[in-house]
Amino acid sequence: MAMDAVIITFTKKGYELGRFIRDSLDGYESRLVFRDAVIQDVCKAAFEKAVPLIFIGAAGIAVRTVAPFIKDKLSDPPVIVIDELGRFVIPILSGHMGGANELAAKLSECMAASYSAVPVITTATDINGAFSVDLFAKENSLSIMNRDGIARVSSSALEGRPVTVSVEGFPPQRKVDVLVSESMPEGWLRDAASIVLCPKKYALGMGCRRGLSFEELRDFAEKVMREKDVSLRDVGCIATIDIKRAEAGLRALSQAWRVPLITFEAELLAKAPGEFSHSEFVMAKTGVDNVCERAAVLAAGPGSELIVRKRAENGMTAAIAAVESGLR
Repeated sequence: MAMDAVIITFTKKGYELGRFIRDSLDGYESRLVFRDAVIQDVCKAAFEKAVPLIFIGAAGIAVRTVAPFIKDKLSDPPVIVIDELGRFVIPILSGHMGGANELAAKLSECMAASYSAVPVITTATDINGAFSVDLFAKENSLSIMNRDGIARVSSSALEGRPVTVSVEGFPPQRKVDVLVSESMPEGWLRDAASIVLCPKKYALGMGCRRGLSFEELRDFAEKVMREKDVSLRDVGCIATIDIKRAEAGLRALSQAWRVPLITFEAELLAKAPGEFSHSEFVMAKTGVDNVCERAAVLAAGPGSELIVRKRAENGMTAAIAAVESGLR
């Protein structure tokens, strides 16, 4: 699935480099914005949807522009600065959780032949080849329950001490750096583990008519999630039918929530185990009688169960399946 990105330029030379990046960067559908646009509005929208921002120009301009919108390292979008000569690609925000460091490397690779670009990575764990707990959580679809633990684990890793991980329940037999647990244990004490990571518990199945906006889909999904007090940090994916994989609103929601958009063919959806609501209209349009419930169950995996059955509103449908409990 291609991701959206915004390239902001301020000079003619920067604009030419921006066009090159837009046309060369695989996996991204990039929008090129020149200085005449209302840059503040562009950045505000990018932060709301976790869309990467690529500034071509001075780092100071980028910092001052995005400063009013910065909230949290776990939710801010990646922000990258490139000089207009294309020599240096510098991630300045959200290097790990937003993927700015990875994107900087990808940008440098696609620019290398024509611009001799090199990535300038400043994240301590990356440049020292040390364990990064936030990157570990991201790569393994784990929620970070106490964000202050990131610094403690990183400090330990940078000092060359082994990073210990426990998945044996709580409390561990001895103090560990990282505890992987079904939930934040009651009475959790800092001296038992530095950070607690929890597996994602739910899959959100969705269907929609063509052309619905990100805001409409987000508001509806959040309404359905509130019904069972499902937290966004516990949602592991958005699932739907394959004919909706290019739907702009669903793609934007997936990117904003930093969860994968998983799609299934109608034939596979029809084989999902369980009892589901039936719609002749949906069958005629998609080739399967129900999208959201079946997609949620398939995405949640064997042993999953629907905790919210099909909800429908204004051309949107949603259902939530719970992943089978127990660390695997």
